[in-house]
Amino acid sequence: MPHAEFVHLRVHSAYSLSEGAIKPDRIAALAREGGMPAAAITDTANLFGALEFSQACAAKGVQPIVGCQLALTRPEAPALPPDPLVLLAQDGAGLANLQRLSSRGFLDTEPGLRPQVSLATLRAHQEGLILLTGGTPGPIFRLLAEGQRPAAEALLAALAEAVPGRVAVELHRHRLAAERAVEPGLLALADAARLPLVATNDCFFATPAMHEAHDALLCIAEGRLLAESDRRRVSPEHWFKPAAAMRALFADLPDAADNTLAIARRCAVMAESRKPLLPVCPKVRPGASEAETLAEMAVEGLARRMAAIAADAATQDRYRERLDYELAMIARMGFPGYFLIVADFIQWAKGRGIPVGPGRGSGAGSVVAWALTITDLDPLRFDLLFERFLNPERVSMPDFDIDFCQDRRDEVIDYVRREYGADRVAQIITFGKLQARAAVRDVGRVLGLPFGQVNKVAELIPNNPAKPVTLAQAVDG
Repeated sequence: MPHAEFVHLRVHSAYSLSEGAIKPDRIAALAREGGMPAAAITDTANLFGALEFSQACAAKGVQPIVGCQLALTRPEAPALPPDPLVLLAQDGAGLANLQRLSSRGFLDTEPGLRPQVSLATLRAHQEGLILLTGGTPGPIFRLLAEGQRPAAEALLAALAEAVPGRVAVELHRHRLAAERAVEPGLLALADAARLPLVATNDCFFATPAMHEAHDALLCIAEGRLLAESDRRRVSPEHWFKPAAAMRALFADLPDAADNTLAIARRCAVMAESRKPLLPVCPKVRPGASEAETLAEMAVEGLARRMAAIAADAATQDRYRERLDYELAMIARMGFPGYFLIVADFIQWAKGRGIPVGPGRGSGAGSVVAWALTITDLDPLRFDLLFERFLNPERVSMPDFDIDFCQDRRDEVIDYVRREYGADRVAQIITFGKLQARAAVRDVGRVLGLPFGQVNKVAELIPNNPAKPVTLAQAVDG
């Protein structure tokens, strides 16, 4: 079956937070429906959607191209918004460097500013990456639009030197007057530098019908009204156009469309899932294994628990039997280190008077956890089952639900970073979604409607936090 003669290399998914409006799996579906052999995800500053997108593409038989839109620092004007470039990973080294650059953008940028990287940082992590010059919002276009051709030439040369043999001059045609005015200079610059052209469409939404909704999304994100004239906008052309439409748009520059396929062929890497990597617990006793250390600590801890409840001999035997069973299961499933690590930072917190919850969820069914003071609920007293927490028939990472006092939880996080290494500690991000009621209220606000009127409509939508109702479901009744 012949494939389409164009692929999208610049697509913002919903993980371009409050900016993109296409879910990663929808990008894969659109590419499949359009006969495109590949598609790229290039979210603003982050790679949050890379794994989800890669898996969706694999399921649809579409080649995923993992990319990112990163902003390039403007050293001559650091207070001004940085200029975006697009980076695509062509192999494993490129994907690793893309992750590094995205992280550096967040870690090295002053709070309140848009995440950005310097040219020197880009040069240091360029291996395996293909660079697109950013199109209309990019630095080369901006400099030409400002009449700074020598500066544009110098920057393009610097980019070509920083990412040798892997730079393409990106062209946009969103039917904007500025694009028509600057494009001849951009073509001349690419020709003089002997760099290839590549046609992209800066996609933010899936279909033309989504333009007004996306415009409202931008207003919600920036706290603006639709009626305001000086706010950010994107044109109705920023959608996931069919390949035929893009070929027609660039009919006078067929090589620019052809190069989307050439670049896609050079990209052969995807984000993949992997099993959790647990650090070695530094609390393992000299000469002992993790399993042996856990057993020693658990036996000692259980003895203290038994003394505290003044248990008789028969009761102690029952607890020891359960403890031995759990220890054998934990060792069999390979999780002694996990218990040691969790026990370590919980014991550290309790030793410094930081309030820790008594335990909730299935982890409260573990005598080992109780003996190590991970939990404070006696599982045998309340007939709690260990198998709900750890079960050889359902092999998965154990998961203790732990509550630390919000006033001092940062101390615990700092301890874990110090003890195990900052490069081995991560915190989980939570993505907020516009649920039906909130969406109605926010859209009403950006439309400038009276709050009371909008609120009456919002309150007609059923409120079920456990199973949120969508707008479509609310309308259908």
